[in-house]
Amino acid sequence: MQAIIIKSPGGPEVLQLEERDSPRPQPNEVLIEVKASGVNRPDVFQRMGGYPAPEDAPDDIPGLEVAGIIKEVGNDVMQWKVGDKVCALVAGGGYASEVIAPAVQCLPIPKGLSFVEGASLPETFFTVWSNVFDRGNFQKGENFLVHGGTSGIGVTAIQMVKSMGGKVFTTAGTDEKCDYAVKLGADLAINYKRQDFEEYLKNKKQSVDVILDMVGGDYTAKNINILNSEGRLVIINAMKNAESTINMKKVMVKRLTITGSTLRARSPEFKRTIAQNLKKHIWPKIESGEIKPVIFKTFPLAEASKAHELMESSEHTGKIVLKIN
Repeated sequence: MQAIIIKSPGGPEVLQLEERDSPRPQPNEVLIEVKASGVNRPDVFQRMGGYPAPEDAPDDIPGLEVAGIIKEVGNDVMQWKVGDKVCALVAGGGYASEVIAPAVQCLPIPKGLSFVEGASLPETFFTVWSNVFDRGNFQKGENFLVHGGTSGIGVTAIQMVKSMGGKVFTTAGTDEKCDYAVKLGADLAINYKRQDFEEYLKNKKQSVDVILDMVGGDYTAKNINILNSEGRLVIINAMKNAESTINMKKVMVKRLTITGSTLRARSPEFKRTIAQNLKKHIWPKIESGEIKPVIFKTFPLAEASKAHELMESSEHTGKIVLKIN
């Protein structure tokens, strides 16, 4: 098979196309002929040497989500057969023409979607469901804030929460991105380069029940200040700074929950539950057109380095995807 290999930790140029032996599925896994693979921020961290793969994933082939056709099924797999078109969350190895995935982490590609669109779904949809709806316990009618509203996570969170009955606030770095976030369903979009989101929401007399944060640093204290009593702050990255200073008295008085998670190393059994919830609650909304994949640009597999350059520029709106076959 063809695969993008991280030759050594470094910049995008360390991503090189090579031939590798095809992987073989275990009894509870499937082998997927990959047609497209999503590009995500954790892939960049792995390339730079800061996000090692779990033991059961290749340490030099990035890629956390794919779409394609099942080529082989393990002996214990009952729910899939050869020829099925699926998208899948994987622990690594997605930048390749073949990849293995636990059968329970596969979902059917929603009707009407291409392989490219299907490959844009698993990583962000699994992440948002797990952190906003499970850990954050979002409820219909609540106010929700996601930072980075036009990132892959952002465009997913805006649409999912809006479709589940929430009022959605977001931040983005340009007026154009803010306008796009509103088109996706955000009720308010704040240009963080021109306006302080805490002051803006206070001036609008808006407070928040659930926040999904990927920034960290001084955003943490601001997030705590705007949360309602019983509010929940869910942290999934700390791109600005992993260390923050907060007022613990506010946390106690408002009875706040501060939590966080990473998804990659969680067990297939844990991810199975997320997949089941997505299929039940979200996949019908995708098939009806209420929730749409947002694809910014595609690259051929051999140009994975260019895809990473674009990801690091933060100029994209939505997902970047590699086309493989």
